[in-house]
Amino acid sequence: MTNLLILAQIIVAASVAYVWIFRYDVIIKEFKQFGLSDLTRTFVGAVKVSLATLLVAGIWFPTLVAIPAILMGLFMVAAQYFHFKIKNPFIKHLPSLVLLILCAFIALVSMNII
Repeated sequence: MTNLLILAQIIVAASVAYVWIFRYDVIIKEFKQFGLSDLTRTFVGAVKVSLATLLVAGIWFPTLVAIPAILMGLFMVAAQYFHFKIKNPFIKHLPSLVLLILCAFIALVSMNII
């Protein structure tokens, strides 16, 4: 189970870092579609990258994992809400849905619930 937990942490962290660092143009477009401000976009990006960093650090310091996983999961719930709000096709929902499931898995395993 430990290997799956670490793999999930790396997938979530790498995905978030990739999108928020290398695909920032897509983020700008989506936040405009969602009707959210530049300040909100900057805040969300800073927090998500910080949480992703904590998930990676959690490989060596497992006590760091549960709270960042839960918070990242809440951001993914918000992403789902905004995708539904603007009626995006399901394919646009899929990345945040997969990350939401992974965040739930990470949180539950790190709290020894499963």
